[in-house]
Amino acid sequence: MTGIYDCFGYGTGYDVPFRERYKLIKDAGFDCVMLWWSSRFGRGEGYEKDADMALDAGLYIENMHAPVHEQNDLSLDNEQGDHVLHDYLKCVGDCHKHHIPTVVIHLPDDTFPINKIGNGRLDRIIDRAGELGVNVAFENLRNIHNLSSVLDRVNCSHVGFCYDSCHHINHAPHTDLPALYGNRLKAIHLHDNGGSHDQHQLPFDGRIDWPIVMEKIKKTGYTGAVTLEPMNWDYTDMDITGFLRQAYEKAIKLEKMLL
Repeated sequence: MTGIYDCFGYGTGYDVPFRERYKLIKDAGFDCVMLWWSSRFGRGEGYEKDADMALDAGLYIENMHAPVHEQNDLSLDNEQGDHVLHDYLKCVGDCHKHHIPTVVIHLPDDTFPINKIGNGRLDRIIDRAGELGVNVAFENLRNIHNLSSVLDRVNCSHVGFCYDSCHHINHAPHTDLPALYGNRLKAIHLHDNGGSHDQHQLPFDGRIDWPIVMEKIKKTGYTGAVTLEPMNWDYTDMDITGFLRQAYEKAIKLEKMLL
């Protein structure tokens, strides 16, 4: 099964409407989609309707990505910290409402250690997710210490790891994250680390050694979707149909490496 992030570019206000976008994703060959769950990044209000649009297009929704703009406020003892809790609890509730199995969450960068307040908020999110039957997958970024502290502290079947290939190579190349937390792998974000932003390129267009990465994922026993998280930043010469066609070809190539 192959999937792709739904906000991969083509207009800061998403010039291609999402109903049409999901149809194009399906027509390109993808089976599923990962949804960005916020009005930020130019998305605007009403993004909750996109879950129904994706389903109407025949796509399975593998997971939703929680907001990221306030992730470092998780441990603050003020309204900003409470707002992070509110947003993440909303995501958990919306997962349940729209039958989305997993929410992907960014923990704070390691320069913002998670304190007692932050852990308390995470426990509330995790407990609510357990009540509603929703998985919580914490993603690796510049947060390896925080990620380890949470995954080592919380041993629940519905709490696990979202592996991001590019963030791994860019921020923690000497830590074997699939070996450490692969038995708790609930989602993967695959993109390459080249181009103008050194991230979110299509696989095989950057510097990642994909046979090695996919072999590590294979050893975890992961059976979920091969989900890409590219952006069209360095592909502006392609229209959206061409971009999706190329993305799908690369997703299939990665999927075959797991067989």
